[in-house]
This record gives sequence, structure tokens and C-alpha cells, in this order.
Amino acid sequence: MNNRLDVKKLLCPMPVIRLGEMIETIQPGDTIQMLATDPGVLHDIPAWCKVHGHKVLTIEEKSEGIVLMVEKQ
Repeated sequence: MNNRLDVKKLLCPMPVIRLGEMIETIQPGDTIQMLATDPGVLHDIPAWCKVHGHKVLTIEEKSEGIVLMVEKQ
């Protein structure tokens, strides 16, 4: 299942906190499409996923912000 998480205009550490909250509510194999504007997520989210055992599938920088696809492991 694909879930959306809009954390645009939130600054670190809030995008990581919101991702952690949402990932607790989904099943392994489900994904979260995260929309962010804080460039810190480019480092913070992959680092958080590595520590917690989840997987960043894609990271795209677009004009409206950064789109990350995270899969719960």
C-alpha cells in the first residue's frame, strides 16, 4: 500500500519524526511517499532508514520540493 506524507515547510527534525510516526502504522512492504522542502531530508531520511532497517527506494528533487519513497521492512 502506498501512503502519502506531506512534510513540506517542516524543518528538521520534524520530517524524520513524522516519518517515524507513520511507519509505525503500516505493514512491512508498504511504502510512504514523502513530500518535503527541507534539503536536510536528503541526508536525514536515508540515515534514519539505515538505522531503523527501512529502505529508501527513490529520491527525486522537483521544483515543488523533494519526493522520497520509503519502504517499511
